[in-house]
Formats: sequence, structure tokens, C-alpha cells
Amino acid sequence: MVALTSPDFKRRAARALADPNLQKALKRGGSGFHSKRSQAIAALPEFERLRDIGRDIKNHTLANLDHYLEVFEANVRANGGQVHWCRDAAEARATVLRICQEEGARTVTKGKSMISEEIGLNGHLEANGITPVETDLGEYILQLVDEPPSHIIAPAFHLNREDWEARFRAAHKDLPKDRVFHDRRDIMVEARQELRQRFLAADVGITGANFLIAETGTSVIVTNEGNGDLTQTLPRVHIALASIEKVVPTLEDCTSLLRLLARSATGQDFSVYTTFSTGIRRPGDLDGPEAYHVVLIDNGRSNMVGTDFHEMLRCIRCAACMNHCPVYGVAGGHAYGWVYPGPMGSVLTPSLVGVDKAGHLPNASTFCGRCESVCPVKIPLPKMMRHWREREFERHLTPSTIRGGLKLWAWFAKRPGWYRAASRMGMGALAMLGRGKGRFRSLPLAGGWTGGRDLPAPEPGGTFMARYTAMQRTRR
Repeated sequence: MVALTSPDFKRRAARALADPNLQKALKRGGSGFHSKRSQAIAALPEFERLRDIGRDIKNHTLANLDHYLEVFEANVRANGGQVHWCRDAAEARATVLRICQEEGARTVTKGKSMISEEIGLNGHLEANGITPVETDLGEYILQLVDEPPSHIIAPAFHLNREDWEARFRAAHKDLPKDRVFHDRRDIMVEARQELRQRFLAADVGITGANFLIAETGTSVIVTNEGNGDLTQTLPRVHIALASIEKVVPTLEDCTSLLRLLARSATGQDFSVYTTFSTGIRRPGDLDGPEAYHVVLIDNGRSNMVGTDFHEMLRCIRCAACMNHCPVYGVAGGHAYGWVYPGPMGSVLTPSLVGVDKAGHLPNASTFCGRCESVCPVKIPLPKMMRHWREREFERHLTPSTIRGGLKLWAWFAKRPGWYRAASRMGMGALAMLGRGKGRFRSLPLAGGWTGGRDLPAPEPGGTFMARYTAMQRTRR
């Protein structure tokens, strides 16, 4: 697990900026997400209306969350499954371990699940003699090298193809050393060969859930590799892990959100595999588990209901916010220090672990607003990051230099005459320093800014207030 301390964020971000391989991977991957999403949305004229529908579905569900969770539980039980309510990560780990031990499981296969990363499930199973095998291609390679995901839909987003090849050669020592990887397909073929026997041998399959449908007791997963289907249909037991906000009222509501999810995440109309699982195998079914367990996890979500961060619970985990975030685009996911990176992580992580442990994350934003503009369910992420900044300041968690700077600014702001005089002096000095260049590549007291970008020099014509006053006089 990556350390969750605020000072470490700056250190990790600085290391990411200086890593050429990471920068190559981020540049390569980010542009693809942008263009594919734009194309998918352009082909769906009603997309903006669909965003409103998705927002309203989630708002209605959260306003009646207890009701829909109880309906979901009743329908899971009616279909032969079991629901386990877990207050925190410890209870969730213990519940999954107990189910596995009762089934005599020695090996479990896993579909990609961010909630399993959140509760630290793999390490707990391994410590108790059970081998978890990640089956998503990205998660599989990260498990080989013991790295956490850096992205919520593309866990190995930080790796280049050359990294994959080197790590497969190091891990699969039983295969010929002279084998050739011409492209990504060769990597997928090798992973499929390695995982095939694991699928067949697994006693328990564990998946996450993109949605839980209350009216049918169904868990829904979306994948592009088919590993999720094999994980939940081949073993005797299927365990679906889900946080409580994943529930939606009806099948129709779920399909509306699915139309938003794939387009926002990968630019697809629909993911290659969209799988609905309802209860245990019935007579006449060709496949399916003999036992079906849903582990519902709170782990701090209920404390967010009705607060300034309530709207964060609308998130459908599409990753559009991080795909379009300029900070994530240069720092990558590992800089954020926990499971959820990018703008959504900057709001969700402090909500779940505390602003004292994740206080730097809400500050890792330019507030350009792109995250909110692309969010399929219109979550006001910048507004909530500002709320966290306010709480950080109120609790005296911000660095003394920032607090001192704000106090100095406040002193001038309360004295308009002094403020205008200081602004004129500052503008004049900057204009003189930047004369003929139009920008600064280094500037005293602004090294954190100019170290990664140029700072535009002020244009001639005075301060904003002076120019505004002159414009008003002209209009009269």
C-alpha cells in the first residue's frame, strides 16, 4: 500500500515529473482517451440529456439509499444468494476470508475491483494461505511486480509496452527466452496461456460490481477482456464486492448509466462484455456458481451522505475526470498515494481516510473545471475540492508559508488603497522583468510554477482594476 501522508505527495509528484518512461506512457495514453470519448459523444446527440438523467437517477437513489439496499438484499436472497453487510475494510476482509475458508478454497481468481484494492484484500488472503490471482491483464502484470494500480479503469496506465515485455520475461521463466513480442497481442496471448489453468483450478471467483440492481438483485460488471465472466462462472462460488452507493433502482436505470459509462470511460458505445449476474445456477443453466455472495461495504460512505461531499457518491468510476485532468496527466496515479487518483480521488480519498492524511490531494488541481465538464453524472468536483481546502485551512493543516501568504493578502485586501498601490508596483516590476520576452521561465518565489511551465508576463496597460475603471469611464 502506498504511504498516505501529505508531504509524500509532493515528493512522489516531483519524482513522476522527472521519470521519462512515465511521461512517455502518460502522453501516449491520455490523448487516446480524449479523442475516443469525443467521437463517441459526437455520435450520440442526446448525450447531454442523458447526463441529466444519470445525475437524477443517482440523486434519487442516494436520497433513498437505505430503501434500495434493503430491496436489493431481499431480491438477492430470493434468487438463492447471500448479502453480507460490512461497516469497514476489516469486516469486509474478514467476511471474504470466512467464505473462502468455509469453501476450502486455496486459490481464488479475481476480476478487476477497486474496492478490493481499497480494503487491501489480496494481502489479507495471502497472509491466510489463500492465493489470489488477478485476471485483468493490467492487474495481472501489476501483481507480478507487486505494484498498485495507477488508474481506475486502466490499472497499468503508467507502463509502456517495453515495460510489459520485460516484466513478462522476468516472471514467466518457464517459457522460451527467445520468444518475440511483436505487439500488444503477443502479450495478451501469453497472459491468456498463463491464466487458463488458474481459471480452471480456482475454488472461488471474486469480482467487483459496476452497478447493483435493486429490483432484480443483480450485480453488473463491464469488461473488455472476458476475464470477469470466467471469474464468476467457472468457480463454485462467486463473491461480488461492492460499495453501498453502487445500487440503482431498476434495470432501466442501470442501462441508462451503462450508456454513459462506456462512452465516458473508453469511448465505446458499450464495453465488449456487460455481464448481469443474478443468484446461483438454476436447473437448466449451462454454467454459473453454486453459491453467490454479495459483500456490501460502507467504509465511510454513509458518513458522506447529506454532507458537502454527498454528490461524490454519484460517481460511476468512468475515470473521465482523471483522463482530462492536467495534473494527473503529468503526475500519474501513484503520486496520489492511494487507490483513487485524479480529481475524483482528490475528493473521495480525504472523505474516506481523513484530510489529515490526504490534505495535499484537494490542492493538486488547477481548478480548470475540465473534470466537472466531462463527468457523466455532473459531479461538481472543483467545488468539493474547495470545501476540503477550507477544512484543511480551518484545522491548521496547510503549510505555514501558505497561511502566511494568505494573511498577507488578506491584510492588503481589507485596505483597497494599499492593495491597488501594491498591485501597481508588482505589475510594473513584472512588466520590466519580462520586457521583450513575454514570459518568465524562472521567477523568485514562483519556482514551483515556473519549474513546470512558463508564466506569462503582464501586458502593458496597468492593473485589472485600472483597466476596468478606464473602460467604465469610456462607456459613460
